[in-house]
Amino acid sequence: MTTIASIAVRSSRLSSAIVGAFGGKSTSWIHPQAVSPRRFISNSTVKAMRFVQFRTAATGEKQRLGVLSEDGTQVSDISDRYEGDLITLIRSGVSLDEVKASAAKAAPLKVDSVELLAPVTNPQKILCVGLNYSRHCEEQNKPIPKEPMFFSKYATTIVGPHDDVIAHKISDQIDWEVELAVIIGKKAKSVAKANAMDYVFGYTVAQDISARDWQKQRNGGQFLIGKSMDTFCPLGPAAVHKSLVKDPHQLAIKCSVNGVEKQNGSTSELIFRIDDIIARVTESITLLPGDVILTGTPAGVGMHRKPAEFLKPGDVIDSEIEGLGKIKNKVVADS
Repeated sequence: MTTIASIAVRSSRLSSAIVGAFGGKSTSWIHPQAVSPRRFISNSTVKAMRFVQFRTAATGEKQRLGVLSEDGTQVSDISDRYEGDLITLIRSGVSLDEVKASAAKAAPLKVDSVELLAPVTNPQKILCVGLNYSRHCEEQNKPIPKEPMFFSKYATTIVGPHDDVIAHKISDQIDWEVELAVIIGKKAKSVAKANAMDYVFGYTVAQDISARDWQKQRNGGQFLIGKSMDTFCPLGPAAVHKSLVKDPHQLAIKCSVNGVEKQNGSTSELIFRIDDIIARVTESITLLPGDVILTGTPAGVGMHRKPAEFLKPGDVIDSEIEGLGKIKNKVVADS
């Protein structure tokens, strides 16, 4: 079994391999085979908040909450005030200035020495939007929808940015879907579209892993089991505060499997934008701090390739979004 201490040792040996940026269109990503899968953190040139949840050898299984340094090499532990939990911080309504002050007082930890967890680990809701990229509709020969299609995933699907994805025995059609995830910042009910972005806390990278046979052919055509199997929602590497993201609808988004690019799109292709999604959902469902919305995936999923391609044990999925970072997840056999 891999221990946190062994992860730290392996990471420190590869510290010279870490490069990259969390910045804008000039971002260059680390080659997927060139870095330890536990250590992808990019450098920041903008003074804004990037939150991570993590564990260390010293804290064992206890979850901690931290703020990344601007160069991405250190984490300032602010757990004591916020119970080691991002949702607790969001609910507190604390200002970024206060968070920065707390981080400045904390003794920094080297990123090499921590294991990153998902930036949000127990949201009340994970809402997803299907068929929300124009080219994803085209690859299925489906018309552009006139209203969004919503479905959900359970919080038990969430794993960290470098955790394993289980190839569950009951499915042989497990697929990839890189997505922009929105993290809600305050209670939202009957929100007007014009004000909807005020309710966003930040963004992260997501993989909406899907068992297509259970999504499409079994369970009466209901998505729930096909979308909600354990480990089917890797998130990370950080929750990037919205103040850093100039326009979430102008971000490059891509996914590769075993180093081969499968998806390459832009959030500019979103059919229903984030403000529209929030306005529509909150007409009938109250969103709470920490709730996560997966906004859809671009073209290039395995199911619609010719011939179809599906994930198998040993495969490695790299998912990245401009300015937000990159996650890497290995597919493992169901034990």
